[in-house]
Amino acid sequence: MDIAVVDDEKAIREHICALIERQKPGSNIEACATGEELLASGKWFDIVFLDIQMDGMNGIEAAGKLRERQEDAVLIFITGIKEYVFDALDLYAFHYLLKPLDEKKFAEVLEKAAWEAKKKKEKKCIFLKTRNLTLDQSDILYVESRAKKLEIHTAGADKAIEIYASMDELEGQLGEDFYRCHRAYIVNMAHITEYDNESITLTNGDKVYLTKKKYGGFVKAYMWFLQNGGVSSV
Repeated sequence: MDIAVVDDEKAIREHICALIERQKPGSNIEACATGEELLASGKWFDIVFLDIQMDGMNGIEAAGKLRERQEDAVLIFITGIKEYVFDALDLYAFHYLLKPLDEKKFAEVLEKAAWEAKKKKEKKCIFLKTRNLTLDQSDILYVESRAKKLEIHTAGADKAIEIYASMDELEGQLGEDFYRCHRAYIVNMAHITEYDNESITLTNGDKVYLTKKKYGGFVKAYMWFLQNGGVSSV
């Protein structure tokens, strides 16, 4: 699970990260001191803990910008002032925690947020702005970069969907079931049937390149995928 913790107070950031690691060991936790830092990371998060009062961009502003590119993030605001609760509700915040944090309440909210994030990921879609098209991510076999275009190969389709976008941009939108095995390829690990140290075979029979320097990372990611509820096509 990918979780962001955004707070301009280092001690609070570290405290929240420790609470998450204790309750959800193995989570990928990104600690940010500002809203600008969160947005600059370009990463996709399942859960985001956001302090509201921060120097520069406040948490409400950062959440608004995050919502523009990721509608399904589970947002949890943390603040010492109750008056912000209505602004938080306008952004469809999942919860609102007051400082100082009550650890029992925090654990309860994190558990519920993790369940909410899991439900959202069960049917996760991606919106392709340049085509005005929404795709179920589970239907995507792999993505291929060709010149200035990307080709999205999907299950049951004879022809790939072409869009104008960068690999980095699309990689940031796809979930943890996807792995970038080569600068020109991103694969859906749920559709892998076979692999060796040079290539990966998908359920439609297509083979894509797997670079040598990515092999170790790919195997580790694929094993994690299988051990955490992923379904293999092998």
